[in-house]
Amino acid sequence: MGSVSETFTGEEADARSSPRPERWRSAVAWTVAGCWGVWAAARLVAVDRLPGLGMPAIPLISFTPYVAATAAVPVACAAILRHRWALLASALVAAALVAPMLPRAMAGGQPAAQGPTVRVLTANLLFGQARPERVLQLVRRHDVDVLSLQELTPQAVAGLEAAGLTRLLPYKVIDPRTGAAGTGLYARHPLRALPAPPGTVMAMPRAEFSLPGGRTVEVTAVHPPPPISRAAVRHWRHDLRALPSSSGGRDGRVRILAGDYNATLDHAHLRRVLSRGYADAADRTGGGLIPTWGVSAGARTPLTIDHILVDRRCAVRDLKVYDIAGSDHRAVFADVRLP
Repeated sequence: MGSVSETFTGEEADARSSPRPERWRSAVAWTVAGCWGVWAAARLVAVDRLPGLGMPAIPLISFTPYVAATAAVPVACAAILRHRWALLASALVAAALVAPMLPRAMAGGQPAAQGPTVRVLTANLLFGQARPERVLQLVRRHDVDVLSLQELTPQAVAGLEAAGLTRLLPYKVIDPRTGAAGTGLYARHPLRALPAPPGTVMAMPRAEFSLPGGRTVEVTAVHPPPPISRAAVRHWRHDLRALPSSSGGRDGRVRILAGDYNATLDHAHLRRVLSRGYADAADRTGGGLIPTWGVSAGARTPLTIDHILVDRRCAVRDLKVYDIAGSDHRAVFADVRLP
């Protein structure tokens, strides 16, 4: 009996000294850290710009704010499992995910712009189904100077103008179409049509807006297609590249790009547009994480894909986001002071 007892005790000791529990903890800690790490790496290397990786990388990268919101999970997991190297790696991954989000939620410094103001409103009408009276209500509330409308159908034009839009904004450069491809600009002061960005799938009219006193602003209504197929990804990339660069004052022009970009600030293609002399109005005012699509449709993870980009020399005095009955997008309003 004594020998049996001794044998049992020896096996128990071997089990205690086995490295298997340690290997298990290490595997779990590194696997969890790796899941978030892959996402952080994908954003850092701008995976949506790499050839052949458009699908599903571009749609997925839109959800980066939600991944960043859960970045404490791998940190907590590594801490519970007492794996210090995985803990360090998880902390670095969390920092890489959270750091780009913080400026969007905090108002930054504004340029010392002293020019006149331009009040801009952009709204996607969801195949023209948005309620005209809601659009006009927002135009009146903010005394809007320029209105950019996406998914502007001939029926939507008829409904908006019958409701009185052209009494408030009598000047227009519009290209209404059936389905989602129509887009247009309405304005309080004269508009002069300019050549649109070349080769775009959706209409993206561009116009010179003349303010009282002689100042002009070049405005483009933006609407690249949603990148939900290989063909759509190609068009989405092309249309974002086709947007005009800001001159930074070299040609005396101030440019504003307003619309539904089907892109978030986590997409390298949108950041590239920003790098060409623009600032995101919501980002400037601490509203860069306010979702603009999917809220009214009940989406669990609504996204921020509607933007007003302004010449970075402009100051953004105010930004608001509003629901629009009949649309799955929210309207975005910005009060912009010109340089």
